[in-house]
Amino acid sequence: MDNKENWKRKKKVKADYRKIEEIVLRKFLKWRKVFGKIESERIPTRKIWDYAIDLKETFKLQKRKIYPLFKDKRKEVQNFVNN
Repeated sequence: MDNKENWKRKKKVKADYRKIEEIVLRKFLKWRKVFGKIESERIPTRKIWDYAIDLKETFKLQKRKIYPLFKDKRKEVQNFVNN
């Protein structure tokens, strides 16, 4: 990346930060890179602690409930989702 491209990117990032400062609460601004559009769309760099998760050949994905709900609460949630 040459200096001109780098300058354009920095200009976009600054404009993006101005938008963020209007939206995000002041106490969260120290983490503005998390909220920025440009930073959130880039792929994180690989780290030495990144590793693959190797599943066994016999592994079968099982669909389970995240947490059990009582029948009345389940109906209430279902109504909320449908509406």
